[in-house]
Amino acid sequence: MARGPIPPSPLPPRHGVDAQRFRVPQSGPWGSLRDHLVERLAPGLTPDEVDRMLVAGEFVDASGAPVPADAPFVPQSAVWAHRDLPVEVVHPEELVVLHRDERIVVVDKPHDMATMPRGRHVVQSALARARVLTGEHRLAPAHRLDRPTAGVLMFTTEQRWRGAYQGVFAESLAHKEYLAVAPVREGLALPLVRRTHLVKEHGTHQAYEVKGAEPNAETLVELVDTASGAGPAGEDLGLYRLTPRTGRTHQLRCQLHGLGVPIVDDPLYPVERDVPVGDFSTPLQLLAAVLAFADPVDGTPRRFVTRRRLARWPGPWPSC
Repeated sequence: MARGPIPPSPLPPRHGVDAQRFRVPQSGPWGSLRDHLVERLAPGLTPDEVDRMLVAGEFVDASGAPVPADAPFVPQSAVWAHRDLPVEVVHPEELVVLHRDERIVVVDKPHDMATMPRGRHVVQSALARARVLTGEHRLAPAHRLDRPTAGVLMFTTEQRWRGAYQGVFAESLAHKEYLAVAPVREGLALPLVRRTHLVKEHGTHQAYEVKGAEPNAETLVELVDTASGAGPAGEDLGLYRLTPRTGRTHQLRCQLHGLGVPIVDDPLYPVERDVPVGDFSTPLQLLAAVLAFADPVDGTPRRFVTRRRLARWPGPWPSC
């Protein structure tokens, strides 16, 4: 039987983070909801901690009413609760709101800030911080940026707008431009369109290009400017404009590496290096500079431009 849409949480976000939904299975050996939760939440929570949360009314039903400590096991019901949040390193930079209206919020994301709450980046994610900053508790990302990448990131304000704006990206209707600082390679004729087949395997950090396979990733690569001797070893650096026509994972980073001009301070390409959590000193020199599209609701032309720049670029900054 097909499931219906997931109901909204009856609890408001805490520090910008949604409450967790626990859907009760269709059947099981449990006589009470408490017994099911004790088994389900182990070993993260002890039986005593589950009991404390129930007595305190921290588990609620779809109406927001606290679930009684002696509530029976009800198949296919659901309860919500906030879990303890991890201890995180506070990101030193703030989100900047570029645009806000009833349907969307557009921000300028700093480097090394995750788009969504995940793992060691929850309260410090762009989504959680944008919710706190704007007071819009139902914000959801219309697309994503890699954690190391800075720049223009868009959220929808309510679920009713989510599908329309996410469709802009799913259907490749958005025009996106990135700027990157990378070495200048002698003999590399630019501009060029890089078409490759990219693979990103589950459980691995790096993507890679498969030679001879049907291309699934395409990027226009242009050299905007050069700076002689500006690299850490005295090499020439270039400021590149990258216009992707597809949206594969790590597409820009992997394709520039494949061209022999890996992006400066990339922690994955060409060689993976360990960056301690909380080290914001050498961010990836990649910036989502421009996002443009026809609004899917009313057809209005939308165009948003970053206010950030890349620290490793010593030359004049181009207009976008």
